[in-house]
Amino acid sequence: MNVLRVSKWTIAAFVLPCLVLYVGLVFVPILVSMYSGLLDWNGIGESKFIGLENFKNILTADPVFWPSVRRTLMFAVFSMAEIPVALFVAMLLSRFIKKPNFLVASYFLPVILSVVIIGQLWKTIYNPAAMGGMLNQVLDLLNLGSWKRSWLTDPKIAMYSLYFVALWQYLGYHTLIQFTGIQNIPADIYEAAKIDGAEGLKADWYITFPMNIPIFKISIVLAFIGSLQAFDMIMVMTGGGPAHATDVISTHMYNMSFLSLKYGYGSAIAAFLVGICLVATLIINLIFNRLERKFS
Repeated sequence: MNVLRVSKWTIAAFVLPCLVLYVGLVFVPILVSMYSGLLDWNGIGESKFIGLENFKNILTADPVFWPSVRRTLMFAVFSMAEIPVALFVAMLLSRFIKKPNFLVASYFLPVILSVVIIGQLWKTIYNPAAMGGMLNQVLDLLNLGSWKRSWLTDPKIAMYSLYFVALWQYLGYHTLIQFTGIQNIPADIYEAAKIDGAEGLKADWYITFPMNIPIFKISIVLAFIGSLQAFDMIMVMTGGGPAHATDVISTHMYNMSFLSLKYGYGSAIAAFLVGICLVATLIINLIFNRLERKFS
């Protein structure tokens, strides 16, 4: 067999343009944002270097920041809790549906829709019954009027209403990822396990899940990091209200940077968010590396 031998300099010449572009689009903005977090700056005029003062104020003097961190982490927990459900749905589709591609595509449809469309759709569903809100109208028809709520204006439940919309939108996305991973597991393994008396849930526990761990990890990372960056749907549906009840880290950063014109302060919040993403990714990789070693 002829092996194509290429020098390291040739490989570097081809890789370098993409590497420079990646560094310029990802790492340089992160470093610039971290530096901006050390400034007292409105984003337009002159800036003043104030060191870690912005970070100190974020951690000790901002009444909105820590509640927004808690909501962001709750968003991440709910998003990750969706992944086992997506895996279960994918297993049912691969086992009981002969031609599941149509169903998988149907579940994926909400991901294709614009976030603005989804936000406006669910705002209409959550509206009061007098304004045509479908959910409250259905509760009236079922004689469950006591369950009716102001879903997006009640500070106690507004955030949970947004969690549900996000889970509904991305269930098909993660189902597709898990379904693709299951389809790549050789059927011979299941046939051999069936001969040994392992089928159904037992086969899923000892075969499907262990062999699908790398794909499961991909969904977990995407769900966690995506939920930490949740912004567009919240801005469309509530704008962070009522009274900051649905503010997460990204919406608080936007409000500080562009509405309050505290660009340096907003950059400090952005740096904090980047730090959370990096730490979370390292922890998730560590956990799943141990799982892979355990089941390998």
